[in-house]
Amino acid sequence: MGANTSQLSELSESQSIRTLIGPDAVSENEPFWNQLISFTFTSPTCSADAKLLEEAVVPLAKTLIQNNPRSGNFGALVRVFLSRTKELKISTECQDQLFIWQAHNALFLVRCLLKVFIREMSEEELHLQFSYQERAPGTYDSICEDLLEELVSNLVHLIVEVPLLDITYNILFEAVTTLLVLLSYQLFHKEVLREGLIYGYLTRGRCLSLTSRLVKTLLYNFIRQEKCPPAAHVLQTQSDGGGLLYGLASGVASGLWSVFTLGGVGSRPGVEQDQNPLPLSSQSLLLLLVLANLTDGADCPNPYRQAFVCVLNSSSIPSPQPHTFQINFNSLYTALYEQQKSDQVTLLLYTLLHQNSNMRTYILSRTDMENLVLPILEILYHVEERNSHHVYMALIILLILTEDDTFNRSIHEVMLKNISWYTERVLTEISLGSLLILVVIRTIQFNMTRTRDKYLHTNCLAALANMSAQFRNLHQYAAQRIISLFALLSKKHNKVLEQATQSLHGPLGADDRSVLPDYAQDLNVIEEVIRMMLEIINSCLSNSLHHNPNLLYALLYKRELFEQFRSHPSFQDIMQNLDTVIGFFSQRLEQAGSDLSVERVQEVIKKGAAALPKERLKVSTGKQILLRRTGLIIHQLTASHNCHLCTRTSGVTMVKMINKGFINK
Repeated sequence: MGANTSQLSELSESQSIRTLIGPDAVSENEPFWNQLISFTFTSPTCSADAKLLEEAVVPLAKTLIQNNPRSGNFGALVRVFLSRTKELKISTECQDQLFIWQAHNALFLVRCLLKVFIREMSEEELHLQFSYQERAPGTYDSICEDLLEELVSNLVHLIVEVPLLDITYNILFEAVTTLLVLLSYQLFHKEVLREGLIYGYLTRGRCLSLTSRLVKTLLYNFIRQEKCPPAAHVLQTQSDGGGLLYGLASGVASGLWSVFTLGGVGSRPGVEQDQNPLPLSSQSLLLLLVLANLTDGADCPNPYRQAFVCVLNSSSIPSPQPHTFQINFNSLYTALYEQQKSDQVTLLLYTLLHQNSNMRTYILSRTDMENLVLPILEILYHVEERNSHHVYMALIILLILTEDDTFNRSIHEVMLKNISWYTERVLTEISLGSLLILVVIRTIQFNMTRTRDKYLHTNCLAALANMSAQFRNLHQYAAQRIISLFALLSKKHNKVLEQATQSLHGPLGADDRSVLPDYAQDLNVIEEVIRMMLEIINSCLSNSLHHNPNLLYALLYKRELFEQFRSHPSFQDIMQNLDTVIGFFSQRLEQAGSDLSVERVQEVIKKGAAALPKERLKVSTGKQILLRRTGLIIHQLTASHNCHLCTRTSGVTMVKMINKGFINK
């Protein structure tokens, strides 16, 4: 880079870059640094160009690693940046765009080099790279100041103190991204990092007092969803008295961020992921998730998680708890549902619901819940296009929401029209509750034919079980799909049972004996799922039979499906209510005559539902289903996913960082 560098091919030939990475020391007071950080550089705007930049920087950084112990030029570059951060607030107030631009360029250089350093060395070795200073040949010395801690502390101060304006957008983005790069050491360790220099700087050092301000600032960066300003608003072309032109080349201001924000794991790659219009918002969210999911230290809890857990609504009474702050929950809620298509936003919603009781209570009290639930359902509907992390997070969010009885009742009162992304059938009008049932059942069927993940079944069925006692006025198609799913499970059960029987009575060779346990396990899993489906249907019938004529109609239409389970020892207890309902309504239909029209059958069902004595049915609730069958599994599953999603500095977030180019592992 440097004053005259504008193309990637020129990097290795730039005299300024060669001086920076060379063996000769350059004092931070030399005019060389002003020339170095006044570069004009056409930034990459696509993944291919970003890869070219990476390839160009790596050999230069490796050369600097070799020469830095002698020259100390990396430390000098860092000190040049730090000297400018002290006056950033004043420069912002004075609209000193040149000063801000140079500080940004210095930080951009530091970040590009750090990315390679972290991949090539340990934290201790990185710390040494910061400590080297200019020395004469044959001597060795190092400075006493902790330059790495100074950098981390200054980056945090920069983020929380410099206001977000057009002229500060890029340097704030660089500060957030550099912290992410510094935290990416986790990617190179199999075990969870619980200690480390950078971890200590952030959780116990000078940054500790800024914990709540940093979390609040990052949340507001996400909420504001500010787009990257055009180049003309970031830096106007200027010149000093000597005629040296300072200006950003085409694309620097609006494209510089894309070097490290390309790609994504939440969906298939495409142009939309290559051109992120909200770089600061996205990076702030990534940093927030990484900080909130750092592990607790040996002697102190993670302060960023404490701040995250204790966030209060702006209308709430302030709390004396440490690291507590207030934020506008309405604005946060709006940002959550508007940006829900990305996996990091889904992780944020999951974390808030799971860990912050204030936000969970607020979300469940909303009267426009469909705004949040519909994007979650769309994620599940397009399950084949999503990664497993994203699907599981969406399902666990539904599990948390469906634990609330008020939510389960209210979603059947919200009517929706023309759901464009649901293409299997035209749904001109359907309740949010019925749509939720349709999407969850579709996810189960997809899992049965594709992924065959036992725990995905458990999550889906648990959500249905949570809702079952409050099923109300189910859409005809939703009722049909519930019974169709049971029919599919019944068919699969019979097939596996037949295969197991044939193997048992066939020639008993060694290979045949080894197959038997697999059949037994498959049969056990299918019977467990069938039992949960029966209990879900039973819970609906015993609690809200008169509210669900469409489910009764579908049940009676396919009543022969349930015959084989009446005498099955695993289902006899749960079949009692179903037998009562099927027998009662079958008798009333017979009394009504033969060749009944659909309308007449529905009329008989509605009158029969009002006439059936409630005491004849044994009441069962969704919560009882979960406690009896899957409560422990779901608890373990949620804890397991909490571990997988949140330890190792947030699995999804770190994967996102890899794909965005922070670290090439």
